[in-house]
Amino acid sequence: MAVRRAPRPEERGKAAEETRERILRAAVSEFGEKGYSGARTAGIAARAGVNQQLISYYFGGKQGLLEELRRRRQEDEASMPARDASFEESVGAQLARTLDDPDWARLVVWQALGDCPFADADEGRRHMEAQRSRMAAALERMRSRQEAGEVTGQVDPAFALLVAYAVVFAPITMPQFVRDIFGDDPLSPEVRRRLHGELVRLLGEAED
Repeated sequence: MAVRRAPRPEERGKAAEETRERILRAAVSEFGEKGYSGARTAGIAARAGVNQQLISYYFGGKQGLLEELRRRRQEDEASMPARDASFEESVGAQLARTLDDPDWARLVVWQALGDCPFADADEGRRHMEAQRSRMAAALERMRSRQEAGEVTGQVDPAFALLVAYAVVFAPITMPQFVRDIFGDDPLSPEVRRRLHGELVRLLGEAED
């Protein structure tokens, strides 16, 4: 009978990291489907195929999971197009960021509707301040694009930014409308191409 070899430390470390990643992926799915308030660690553990106690062990619970997901999301922003990217490139990147990860986008919508955990705590306040800062920076970029003639100046820059976000999130917030209007899966490449092209034409090619 063969003697079973004990796993080496690096193997244990790799297995632990893979478990953490499975839990995080499962958490995004659970949060996206049910919101933070409706999500349960038991459901996350079932999705990940792990013991529920591992969620507390690795992340300290449901709140720790969300904090880790937010931290990673903020890190991902570093890969977004640079400030000198064109409006067309920026729209494409935002569509990809939103529609490539629909569960996370749904979580964003849940929180926009008031399902915002620990909003009064320090971490919650930091999150909201960071969000306001990102929106202020996005509005300033929109003004700069208008001044450069890249985006039409016929509309208020704040309204132009709102329209852009509304279109980008439409397949998540109004999937049935998008399906009925375009006759295709809201997350399909064809719908994404049409939203991209029409948004750029709507805001980027109108003459002042």
